[in-house]
Amino acid sequence: MDNGVDKIAIDKASALVEALGYIQRFHNKVVVVKVGGSIMDDERALTDLLNDIVFMNYVGMQPILVHGGGKAINQAMETAGLQPQMVMGRRYTDERTLAIAEHVLCNQINAFIVNFIQAQGCEAMGLHSLASVVLFAEKTYLQGADGRRIDLGLVGEVTSVNARLLQLLVQADSIPCIATIARDAAGNRLNVNADTAAGAVAAAMKAEKLVVVSDTHGIRTDPADPASLVRHLTIGQIDGLIKSGVITSGMLPKVEACVTALRGGVNKTHIIDGRIPHALLLEIYTEAGIGTEIVK
Repeated sequence: MDNGVDKIAIDKASALVEALGYIQRFHNKVVVVKVGGSIMDDERALTDLLNDIVFMNYVGMQPILVHGGGKAINQAMETAGLQPQMVMGRRYTDERTLAIAEHVLCNQINAFIVNFIQAQGCEAMGLHSLASVVLFAEKTYLQGADGRRIDLGLVGEVTSVNARLLQLLVQADSIPCIATIARDAAGNRLNVNADTAAGAVAAAMKAEKLVVVSDTHGIRTDPADPASLVRHLTIGQIDGLIKSGVITSGMLPKVEACVTALRGGVNKTHIIDGRIPHALLLEIYTEAGIGTEIVK
């Protein structure tokens, strides 16, 4: 530029000014972030996302992180010589499978996340079955075509969340990091779906937002066509897309988590692609946003 001011620097300043309104709006507001999919297997993508969460904390938001295990659990099972047993397309979870899942989720992935956040100067606490538990569940069953209950083993559905502990942590400026191994009323461990758990956490906390970060683009009416990405949906429209078969398989629990959160009092939910650099900040702090937002 003629006045010697770098255009890149001006663009950065403009971006900060645009972010200011959002920083003010979301100050002291809880945002639940669920991360899963291949993001968990890509250290660069995961650390980029964690840096975004650290940024959110530093500018006054109250992030809560809920994570799954990616392919690491499958790889650990393979190493142990365990073959997955499938029941109606769902993995049967026995004691050995659960022990491996618990070790990978809690001792490896959760510990990595907590240590990384703390290394950036933020407080973080790992919450799971081997530490302080915030997810409580009961054993879940599938329904067979003949009406009989089909056992999935040590698999649960979240029934309650210790929102009091989460509230104390975020008020103390600590980032709760939740691995999704829950306990039942008798203290037994149960594996729970990370998307479903994040929806339950967001509802229990009456969060401002739930952001589901994965290796998916958001919701497309035609999965093969990027131009068919739907930016904004209501619960009613979601029901129609499920009935018409547009929303299926892996997208279904993500969408159901968003609906659970919205019905529980969350203001907005989002499904975004974590492979995009700073996807989380783009969704929260810019006018355009990315991915699909779902509202009541």
